[in-house]
Amino acid sequence: MQPDSAKTPEHFDNRLLAALPKRDQRKILSHCQVVELRRGEVISEPGDRIREVYFPTGSFVSMVTPPADHSGLEVRLVGNEGMIGTPLILGVEITQIRTFVQGAGPAWRMSDARFGEALRQSDALRARLHRYLDVLMNQSTQLLACTRFHLVEARLARWLLMTQDRAHSDHFHITHELLALLLGVRRVGVTKAASALQARKLIHYHRGDITVLDRAGLQDAACGCYGAAEAMYAQVLG
Repeated sequence: MQPDSAKTPEHFDNRLLAALPKRDQRKILSHCQVVELRRGEVISEPGDRIREVYFPTGSFVSMVTPPADHSGLEVRLVGNEGMIGTPLILGVEITQIRTFVQGAGPAWRMSDARFGEALRQSDALRARLHRYLDVLMNQSTQLLACTRFHLVEARLARWLLMTQDRAHSDHFHITHELLALLLGVRRVGVTKAASALQARKLIHYHRGDITVLDRAGLQDAACGCYGAAEAMYAQVLG
């Protein structure tokens, strides 16, 4: 991670921090450092102590838990709507999941000690992050049902929409192998689903480069979990 001390808070926006009272926001950001996260960079592994929290702005991060009989399953995709290091909100210092950068870009970084101080000193931050935890718990329950009951093609469409939201772009890069890991399916399942979406001219996919051609069509192809998760965030966090 490359620090960039020349950038200022006004250049970037994290929705959790942006909604705080200006006084709280300025104080918190004064203890943050802007870093550039690189695609593929591992932030933490299961069992690691959480020494820093991140508030993505232009980057987005995958959080994966590896079941004993599978290579992994994505449990959360975090962009500028959220943060990395949520166990610290509850005073838990150890992470149980693997976290790596899916989309390169900037993020605010704060040490665990500074974050603890900010939680103690800012009622607004503490209240907002508790509400964020509630959203995450409900979205996790929804993800379980989605993984169990919805077809791969619909789940892939949902994931592409979520990624497009966090990449703030119609174009991003991801391989079939990684998609298979994130969706918890075999590579052949991802290939069939991606080919079907491409045949419907919803996306263009070539050697890991994905371009969303028809967002409205992709929303029709996705399972209803896409809109439901976003509505849940808006209802609780505004």
